[in-house]
Amino acid sequence: MDKNLIKCATAGMGVCLALTGSGCGEAASSLPAEKPIEEIETGSVNSGASLHDPQVIIAEDGTYYCYGTHMTAATSTDLSSWKSWADGVNGSNPIYDNLLTEPFDAFSFVGKNTESGYSVWAPSVIYNQTTGKYMMYFCTTSSYIKSNIVFATSDDIGGPYHYEKTIVYSGFTKSDLEQTNFYELMGDDVQTRNRYVSGGAYNNQLWPNAIDPAMFYDEDQRLWMVYGSWSGGIFLLELDPETGEPIRPQTDDETQTDAYFGKRLVGGFHNPIEGPYIQYHAESGYYYLFLSYGNLQTDGGYQIRVFRSEAPDGPYTDATGATLGLTDDLDNFANYGVKLMGNYTLPSLNVTYMAPGGQSTFEDRDGKLYVVYHQRFKNMGEFHAVRVHQMAMNEDGWPCIFPFATCGESLSEEGYETKDLSGTFYVLDHGLEINNLVNEAAAATFADGKISGAVSGTYEVTGGTNFITLNVDGVTYKGVLIQMTDEAGNSTFNITAVGENNHAIWGVHYLQ
Repeated sequence: MDKNLIKCATAGMGVCLALTGSGCGEAASSLPAEKPIEEIETGSVNSGASLHDPQVIIAEDGTYYCYGTHMTAATSTDLSSWKSWADGVNGSNPIYDNLLTEPFDAFSFVGKNTESGYSVWAPSVIYNQTTGKYMMYFCTTSSYIKSNIVFATSDDIGGPYHYEKTIVYSGFTKSDLEQTNFYELMGDDVQTRNRYVSGGAYNNQLWPNAIDPAMFYDEDQRLWMVYGSWSGGIFLLELDPETGEPIRPQTDDETQTDAYFGKRLVGGFHNPIEGPYIQYHAESGYYYLFLSYGNLQTDGGYQIRVFRSEAPDGPYTDATGATLGLTDDLDNFANYGVKLMGNYTLPSLNVTYMAPGGQSTFEDRDGKLYVVYHQRFKNMGEFHAVRVHQMAMNEDGWPCIFPFATCGESLSEEGYETKDLSGTFYVLDHGLEINNLVNEAAAATFADGKISGAVSGTYEVTGGTNFITLNVDGVTYKGVLIQMTDEAGNSTFNITAVGENNHAIWGVHYLQ
């Protein structure tokens, strides 16, 4: 077998063979010859686990633990193959010990869902540096507005997690407000109550659906929780590390800060923005707010977006410098936020990838950055699978997702020169659309710093680095170069870049 087609045989141990032209490990500065299109292998990968809204946390022994909606869990040693060990909202599920036992406190407000069962969604786990416990925040819900966020604790990363308390409620009305913690925290003043309840009903145009929690530590080791979905937008609350409960701020409408729900970061008026996850990146100095736009179904246009901020509580802006709070241009929300990934296909894939989202991110112990999400597929209904792609920061500090599922690839230590980019690149623009249309790659020729064919423009590599600047059809993109094995076993050389127009583009060059 041609060594260029070996697919990370040692990836199960977290290592890839550094073979010239293999695409795994450190890339050499002189690339192998181009592979003709008729010789490109086609294929895809199956992670072996189907988890919605996946989030990864690393155990002390290096094992990757992934938790997802509907009380699902899986583990992996290589971020490619996952072994499921929990699934289903039932009392025998080993993730929790008391969640589904009397008196069912976590469901006392929301009740059962339309299928007469209990809904447990979008868990997020963090190690509490103060208490020495693992803390899992998740939501229980029964409708698109009636939800709450609860948390559970465990001494072990794999659980069982013990339900502790419900901390944030949404969807309350005048008649059931006493079932929440609202009066305890906010008092029984009628004017205060009417801030959230209008005509006896919850005002979900301004206030959040309390789901999709995700925690993070900031630069000063303060603990925060971001949450929210559609409804009134994405909100942020600081957490008390001793108790795990929110530290309620003072209301300040000018900064869109609310004493009960916290600070609104983006969204509102029931626009389809959800699944928030914030990661602080010390090297760039930014906090990155990753989001899912659209509907999660296969044809719903689900996609991954990102904003960033120099402070944990914002303001969060996109590559154009714009933010998207309640007073901003929410009618045209699709134009805001860098779209990192949407529906797409590439020449070497035998499936079309649809509706990526429900994402989280993490930095591994070796400093590599990853995005974890659930992936749907064209003509496969609503089946979804866990996917992990590596990403890297461009020269302007924007994350760029690598085009293929990770298999242990590393950025080149020697870097590249402009002359190294020569031949056919299949260029894909993820655009800004939110629909079921598929973004397809088109062939373009790169030669002597110029691009021609399906797209036209120029390119220049920052010599001796992995950074590239492109001008494509009049738009400047800053990106990263990575050599890696694709999902069919082909050796590839790739461009992944973010534009000043909020678009992300990929360029894939197939190698012998």
